[in-house]
Amino acid sequence: MNRFVIAEPRRCIGCNTCMAACSAVHERHGSQTAPRLTVTRTFESSAPIACHHCEDAPCARVCPVEAIRIEAGSVRLDEKRCIGCKMCALACPFGAITPSGTAISGVGGLKVPMPTHSAALDPILAWDLGVRSVAVKCDLCDFLPEGPACIRACPTDALHLVGGDDLDRSADLRRQLAAVAVGPSLPLVSTGEHENP
Repeated sequence: MNRFVIAEPRRCIGCNTCMAACSAVHERHGSQTAPRLTVTRTFESSAPIACHHCEDAPCARVCPVEAIRIEAGSVRLDEKRCIGCKMCALACPFGAITPSGTAISGVGGLKVPMPTHSAALDPILAWDLGVRSVAVKCDLCDFLPEGPACIRACPTDALHLVGGDDLDRSADLRRQLAAVAVGPSLPLVSTGEHENP
């Protein structure tokens, strides 16, 4: 089981501090400045969505140039190799990959009229003149010895780095709690396999 960052929605206050920390460390590292996680809000709660570093990695399977690979327990993206086809973003079951790029005016200081589009338009559908789109996804801040910046920046301790053992323990605990909650109030259903004639 790969490692990934998971959020506790009950602790998340939707402050976007994790996104700001992510952008800042990646900008200093020389990568795309777009955050690698996105805070999603509902009426009841908020929580960041980030790459789950899937073991079967649908994003890696669809990448035509092998810019996404499974290495050392995580799914890694080579931004320099990415051609911006957006196939990985379409394949991601969590919506954790977004295209990002720097406008040509930002690169060369040129005055180029830019088309405008609604901020509500999904980044997968958006395009900007002169922008080379590159996939952006969580890399667990693998260039930092202290690990993901979003976890350290979260003021409510809502983010945690988990791996296979953590998830197995959590699933076992949930099963035990469910069994205790159900308890003896439900009748046992016999399958008839071990009954005497």
